[in-house]
Amino acid sequence: MKVRAAVCSGLHEPWRTEEIDIDEPHADEVQVKMAYSGMCHSDEHVRTGDISQDVAVLQMFGVDSMFPCIGGHEGSGIVEAIGENVNSLAVGDQVAVSFVPACGRCQPCASGKQYLCDLTAMTLAGPMMSDMTWRHHLDGQNLNRMAQLGTFAERIVVNEASLVKIEPWHDLRAAALISCGISTGYGSVIDRAQLKPGEIVAVIGCGGVGSGAIQGARIGGARGVVAIDLLQSKVDHAMTIGATHGATSIMDAAFNVLPDLTFGRNADVVVLTPGVLTGDLIEQARSICAKGGRVVTTAIAPYNQNDAQLNLFSFAMFNQSLLGTVFGSQNPRFQIPNLLSLFEQGLLEIDSVITKEYTLDQVQEGYDDLAEGLNIRGMVKF
Repeated sequence: MKVRAAVCSGLHEPWRTEEIDIDEPHADEVQVKMAYSGMCHSDEHVRTGDISQDVAVLQMFGVDSMFPCIGGHEGSGIVEAIGENVNSLAVGDQVAVSFVPACGRCQPCASGKQYLCDLTAMTLAGPMMSDMTWRHHLDGQNLNRMAQLGTFAERIVVNEASLVKIEPWHDLRAAALISCGISTGYGSVIDRAQLKPGEIVAVIGCGGVGSGAIQGARIGGARGVVAIDLLQSKVDHAMTIGATHGATSIMDAAFNVLPDLTFGRNADVVVLTPGVLTGDLIEQARSICAKGGRVVTTAIAPYNQNDAQLNLFSFAMFNQSLLGTVFGSQNPRFQIPNLLSLFEQGLLEIDSVITKEYTLDQVQEGYDDLAEGLNIRGMVKF
């Protein structure tokens, strides 16, 4: 079948709409007609090389390069066809994608940690997880797909483990954004930092993921939520969805916001959700963290970022914690329906987080707008 998809052909090359070929789903695979795809910053990390690996590592996935690659790892749609052995989905079902597959059988899944499913080891690049053969092709060349999904395409073929069934009444537009950014930010506060009612939360970076963290803090009962972003427009938006205070720099928050708000104690939880996570931000985040507080690193860093600044004396003497997270440390099969229910009850804001809708032909335009600070989150509408 021929479909249109946004493909990046090389490092720093733009997203271009191409006509590609996709094969029928094999065993354990599902074909989905896409409805919406969120335009997460992580797809740009592929294009710029932040999400990559050395050639020797890539060859373990059966490829020499991340390119060419179909972008997109947030999305929702309708099941059109299923392969053999698929038993959790049927034609006509509504689904949200999950960049974290959940097989339900490996040790992490069996212990309740689907967000650490062993299948995630295969999502960087390469062929299908089911049988190590390819379904997506451009002019005879096999195509990688962002997180084994590639939602910047009219139709996708993915492993059953990468899809979450949602109810027929659930909103597909909201499901697309909840499938990654909102869930990751929300879980960073609620599940990874384990926010306690009455605590103070600071969120550094107020884009799509940061918007999820801010709302998680509000819903979780934070006494104060400090939104920190270089762009005043994003701080202003954060104030409409749950932030109680705003600042345009970490230093501004440290000297002009937190002292009065916390009586000098600083924030109990600091969540890092900038566009690119760099090592210098770790100490800056720790410096506004309270005694016994938790710093959660949620954003994507360059794959070869090995150095981080951290005052080890203060880190130890203040009994602080530095935590990593993927998908907000929550199970996608629980979190996506859970947040959809909060959205339907009016407790979780999605519509204002989606700044603009784009066509498939406008994917590069959408990322240009993101780079210029115009978008909280762009959305491809099919």
